[in-house]
Amino acid sequence: MTLARKWSYKLLGAVAIPMGRDDLDQELALRLDALCSMLHAEPFATTPIEGAGADLATLGHLGKHGLRCTAEVLGKGLLALPEFQPVSQYAERIALAMGALGAGFTAANAESVLAQQESMQRSLLKAVRDANWNLKESEARFNEVVTSSTNGVLITDLEGRLITVNEAIGEILGRTPDELVGTPLLDLIEPAFTEMLREAMTDLAAGAVDRVQQSQRLLRQDGESARVTVTASLLRGADGKPNHFVVVVEDGTELELLQSELKRQSLHDPLTGLPNRQFFTTQLETALRKADPEHGITVFHLDLDAFGMLRDSFGGRVVERYLQHVAGRLKALLAGEKVMIARFGGDEFGVLLENTAATPRIDTIMKSINEDLMSEPTYVDGHGVSASMSAGVVHRPGYDQEPLDVLRSAERSLRRAKKGRRGQWELFHAGQDAEERRDDALAVAMPAAWENGDVTVRYRQIVRLSTGEVSGVEAELFWDTDSGPLDHDRCAGLAEQTGLILPLGGWLLKVAGGQAAWWRQRGQFDLPLAVRLTAHQASDADLVSRVVEVLDEIGVPSEMLMVSVPGGVLTLPDAVDNLAVLTRMNVLTAIDDFGMGPLDFGLLASDVPVRAVRVARDLVASRSPYVAALLPLLRERGVRVAVEGIGDAEQAAWWRDAGADFATGDAFGVAREAGEFLLDLR
Repeated sequence: MTLARKWSYKLLGAVAIPMGRDDLDQELALRLDALCSMLHAEPFATTPIEGAGADLATLGHLGKHGLRCTAEVLGKGLLALPEFQPVSQYAERIALAMGALGAGFTAANAESVLAQQESMQRSLLKAVRDANWNLKESEARFNEVVTSSTNGVLITDLEGRLITVNEAIGEILGRTPDELVGTPLLDLIEPAFTEMLREAMTDLAAGAVDRVQQSQRLLRQDGESARVTVTASLLRGADGKPNHFVVVVEDGTELELLQSELKRQSLHDPLTGLPNRQFFTTQLETALRKADPEHGITVFHLDLDAFGMLRDSFGGRVVERYLQHVAGRLKALLAGEKVMIARFGGDEFGVLLENTAATPRIDTIMKSINEDLMSEPTYVDGHGVSASMSAGVVHRPGYDQEPLDVLRSAERSLRRAKKGRRGQWELFHAGQDAEERRDDALAVAMPAAWENGDVTVRYRQIVRLSTGEVSGVEAELFWDTDSGPLDHDRCAGLAEQTGLILPLGGWLLKVAGGQAAWWRQRGQFDLPLAVRLTAHQASDADLVSRVVEVLDEIGVPSEMLMVSVPGGVLTLPDAVDNLAVLTRMNVLTAIDDFGMGPLDFGLLASDVPVRAVRVARDLVASRSPYVAALLPLLRERGVRVAVEGIGDAEQAAWWRDAGADFATGDAFGVAREAGEFLLDLR
């Protein structure tokens, strides 16, 4: 209601409305409620809002001043309402709504003006016809209509020379009426537009049309152009013959400026003032077509690292001000280049760089950005804030590429950059992108393949290196695609991308557990079952309940199950808690990819609840002396060591001598379906 009262107060101070303050407050409150509902509607559409704008034009004599007042009040006021927070989520809708409101109002107002013009022209025609009967009375009526009109009115002879003009046209052109009388109408038109008006007036004089209306450009006294709408009609004498033209000129400069501002707002980010993604995409299309053939363009997709931590720690106000700071720093750092910087939303920015021979290298640009942001904290409301930026970069894309394809390539490269350390950048490579696209296609096709039974479970022997005997079985995912078979690591990686890994991993655990129970009941195989989990599974809040459910359902003792998780999850509290609970349940727990990161030494000195480690496959083949040196320390802590990917007897012997306990790999048999696995054992 407060915003409606402010709207009412501003309108009553700007225009004449035949309504009291209280009545106008109530009327605008109803209209504001309706507008808010349209902004929240799903799907969002601007057509109803245009209707609301048209209806607004019937409220009173609002005109351009009322529309400008409405746009200023609502454009700012809606962004401050609690129901439209956060601003980034609704800013684009509100900007589009203001444009639609203005468009609807303008259309309705134009119809009203046209009706007024037609009425005025009818009055003018009547005045001229009555001139033969009472010349003085008709001149008085004519002068009243012309003088009181806010539009420019010109009477010309059939040659187009001005005979009578009113004060309004003088204000539009910056000249007095006396200066204009006797001037040819076409001399007031910009040269590029004169022929268009000349042809229209010729058709009008010939009777081919009754009235003409055109968007025109008039020449002002100061040399600037006035954008106007010209409506011309033919006046006839008492004998029915043409004798004059009457031309009505409506000044559209201010309205066009208002519409341009509304359009600008719809293409810019309200928080930083930078172009938004839509505007960036449009400019990218132009830049691709006009790129310098030697140097081309470069597109950066930038992302603030640890943005979520900043938002959760300091709140929205601090983060918004920091984003404004980042936008300012990007503009300052790239000020010497031909560049467009945009905010895509959230903590993401886009940079379109039109390269020259002097343009810095990509690594130089990224280094300067991160050094600037990280050299010292920026203080916002007493909080010292700093964050690095990661980037995906597309350098010199082809001129025939589509803008959306370039942006998708930059976004993919950004995702690759953020997989490693923060503050990194990744350059797009066509071959790498094609491979990722194939992976994406497989990932989205995987749910249907699983439902159709194409994703299956296979089993691999776990061998005790000291004796060579089978000491357990590992369950793995397998998918035989049209492009070739995919092993467990590939299947799990694809499922991890889409979130399918949680239901698929639970299914693997149930199927493998059921198979192990079936073997045990028939006395065919009674050894521990091993299952590898992904990072997503290891951090799943329902992991323990999933394991308990499977153990209860199939009746397998907890000590006959081993689960292993990636070493990187040891930094995640949820994953460590899951491991601790499973260990207390007597489930065997293990860490995969041992030897690949800085957490290895921490594992030796901490109380991480694991019973075993699995040496990373890449280190197994290279026979890493670093890992071999750690094995005795692990054994002292009671941690068993497994190696995976043993390809031959020589590798097996080396790791056995180094102190490893267990191994898997093709040297002991490839992963098989359940029936074939038992045959291999025999």
